[in-house]
Amino acid sequence: MFNQRWAGGAAALAIAASLTPAYAQEITASIRGDVVSSTGAPISGATVTVTNTETGFSRSTTSSATGSFSFRGLSVTGAYDVTVSAAGFDGERVQGLVLSLGQASDLSFVLNSGAGDEIIVRAVRPAGVETAVGPTATFNLSDLREVPTINRNITDVVRLDPRVFVDESRSGVDPIQCGGKNPRFNSLTLDGVRLNDGFGLNSNGFPTERQPFPFDAIEQVAVELAPFDVEYGGFTACNINAVTKSGTNSFSGTAFVDYTDDGLTGDSLEGEDVVSPEFDEVRYGIQFGGPIIKDTLFFSVAYEKLEGANLFTRGVQGSGAINEVDLSQAQLDEILDIARNVYGYEPGDVPSSFDNEDEKILVKLDWNINDNHRAAFTYNYNDGFNITQSDGDQDEFELSNHLYERGAELKNYSGALFSDWTDSFSTEIRLGYVDLDNRQNSIGGTDFGEITIETPDVDVYIGGDDSRQSNLLEYEIFQFAAK
Repeated sequence: MFNQRWAGGAAALAIAASLTPAYAQEITASIRGDVVSSTGAPISGATVTVTNTETGFSRSTTSSATGSFSFRGLSVTGAYDVTVSAAGFDGERVQGLVLSLGQASDLSFVLNSGAGDEIIVRAVRPAGVETAVGPTATFNLSDLREVPTINRNITDVVRLDPRVFVDESRSGVDPIQCGGKNPRFNSLTLDGVRLNDGFGLNSNGFPTERQPFPFDAIEQVAVELAPFDVEYGGFTACNINAVTKSGTNSFSGTAFVDYTDDGLTGDSLEGEDVVSPEFDEVRYGIQFGGPIIKDTLFFSVAYEKLEGANLFTRGVQGSGAINEVDLSQAQLDEILDIARNVYGYEPGDVPSSFDNEDEKILVKLDWNINDNHRAAFTYNYNDGFNITQSDGDQDEFELSNHLYERGAELKNYSGALFSDWTDSFSTEIRLGYVDLDNRQNSIGGTDFGEITIETPDVDVYIGGDDSRQSNLLEYEIFQFAAK
């Protein structure tokens, strides 16, 4: 990784570009098994066909001398039928097999002697799932739909794993702690592309202010702690691996909207009346997918937008604010008067609420090239910001022009090609690109420096933040994986 940093006084400049090997987290699933006769003898040369009933994708192979077979690089979207036939034996079929991300479903077929022209259709057979070597939890589409996800974040789902703790004391951040470790030690991947915080400045472990992709775009999520596999790396806590939905031969979609405002919040705290900042917040989105060319080319699109507010709950004594600091209204008025009339500077007001925004879009294309080759492409975009405090301890108090906008614009692209060259040789090639432009903008501008006014109990800040607005945090990451 190329990484340059310049630091001088209160300002810092950081620009990074990298060409790194992709730590090849699994973005597919597999099926494997064996074919034997009723006496337990392996059946060699049996034809095994797997078909995705929702996309029409089909692959065939023959069992080995030991009766074993396997299929790799299968999409986790949709359900599969697995059919086995062999000369001199009745055939057998398993229907409705649902696969789990990064895991292998084990099947065992026992064929009875017969004419070979009869297919025995069985009901859905539960797949025996082999977990990865190391502690692993996988959450499928049913989990994502059924678990209450009020934050529309994968944190709402992965917290079901008892080894995962979500720190709700930091509202709006909700960092994920795996095995008690700092969230900055986690890794996040989307369709195999790492979306980690490249500079380690965000408490949530994401490169952006919020989850960098639409929640409704996700098909499955896996949480892996300490996986013992050479394909994994770049983290010491856990790998959170998300795979997006693919389109199928049927058009389908979802839409949502949620809304709240200050009228829906309480007006008392522990029996005392409090004044809540005025705000309103709306969040809406849509996910839609289907075929472009039946059985061949599919699309899935997800869009989500938040038009919300950052709330500031501190105020002077007697203001009725949720958090009153040890500062009187008279002391604050004197500070405002000197700033405006002596120094000619407008420090702003006592902050209560500021608008914020977050917008995400994800587009995925899947192409069943032929029975032996499948390709996928994903484009993801996120742009969002928060209005944030610079000095927010209880013994500190800042006026609105001392706040800053903290945001980021992220673009990432990924492509994958899955190929079966022979019954025993398959390949997977993945490319990924991430472009992040992080911004730290002072609300009140930078033409008036930060000034601290010390009162007996509280430090009051006016002017722009002393350094943050000078930070330039931009990087690009290129990833490549082949196996």
